[in-house]
Amino acid sequence: MTYQETLDWMFNRLPMYQQKGKLAYNAKLDNIKLFSQHLNNPHKKFKSIHVAGTNGKGSSSHMLASIFQEAGYTVGLYTSPHLKDYRERIKINDQPISKTEVVDFIVENKSFLDKHHLSFFEMSVGLAFHCFARHKVDIAIVEVGLGGRLDSTNIITPEISLITNISYDHADILGASLAEIATEKAGIIKDGIPVIISETQIEVAKVFESVADQKNAQLVFADEVVFKSYQTDLLGHYQIKNIKGVVAVLKNLESFKINEDHIEVGLQNVVKNTGILGRWQILQNKPMIVCDTAHNFEGLSQVLKQIRQEHFNQMHIVLGFVKDKDLDALLPLFPKQANYYFSKLKVRRGLNVEILKKKARENGLKGTSYDSVIQALMAAKQVAVEDDFVFVGGSTFTVAEVV
Repeated sequence: MTYQETLDWMFNRLPMYQQKGKLAYNAKLDNIKLFSQHLNNPHKKFKSIHVAGTNGKGSSSHMLASIFQEAGYTVGLYTSPHLKDYRERIKINDQPISKTEVVDFIVENKSFLDKHHLSFFEMSVGLAFHCFARHKVDIAIVEVGLGGRLDSTNIITPEISLITNISYDHADILGASLAEIATEKAGIIKDGIPVIISETQIEVAKVFESVADQKNAQLVFADEVVFKSYQTDLLGHYQIKNIKGVVAVLKNLESFKINEDHIEVGLQNVVKNTGILGRWQILQNKPMIVCDTAHNFEGLSQVLKQIRQEHFNQMHIVLGFVKDKDLDALLPLFPKQANYYFSKLKVRRGLNVEILKKKARENGLKGTSYDSVIQALMAAKQVAVEDDFVFVGGSTFTVAEVV
């Protein structure tokens, strides 16, 4: 099998949440435990940090990886989804695993994968843990894919856990209230393992306190601890909350030598050290074009708040969503005075662009529909002048088509 043939097999043959939504959600850890046993339990052969949350877990994971790299450690980084290449999900010191590793892993384990009907995500987690063990990483930063309690990554016993922001997302799977969602995220808390909460939220604080107490786990709310101020090259004011959680993790982590220089330099070189994409990423100046992967109420609220603080003449917004988004909650967040360019996404979960346009019009947002994100962005660039502002977002998949 070639690399592309391998990816086609992984993407098209087996269920994947990013393609099929709720139908691909596997509510048990049985398969990943069985697969890990088949692989000789690689997840027990490296130390790890587990990162969950609705917003900020990707940025926080990359911050942690950058800091550990600055401290001289060999760092495994597992995140999802990817934007351009599948191998973005599994990196070691900023280097994606090789195409050969992906192909060989699938070929060697194909009979097992066929027999047990593993999901795309279960395969990916198994591959990540296999590579981290094989390359003997000093620490692996493992980002939860969906939820926490039943997520395939939740077979690890980390050195410490981090839970970032809790907001409404995947309500059909994780629950309709913040408390229910927080309960799913709190599922990563392990017996006797410290857990850091990046942001104190009154609605869910008691959930974390209760679970931590049951697990006899030290609980720290990062924003209640006084640290010095740090700067990061990840743009976006919302990163301040993520920084607090990351620093709290490092201050409460034993067995690793991380000093202030490592933290400062690591935070200032996250993009350079990890290659992270899509977080308030500036694609062009004059006119300013920014993309961001925020795709739920809290995330989009933060991004749109920052846009309002920018200085510009006219705003142009390129939008694309997936089918399961609550547009009645999200669309009212967007400014009515902007020019809109509604986009069809390439993925099967992409929302019909005419439905998006109709719902947007009902919320006072006017614009034109396009057959692709690229066409929509080109149209916006043709209209925008130097002192205008262009935003591209609504979905990870929208951003993936332009970065």
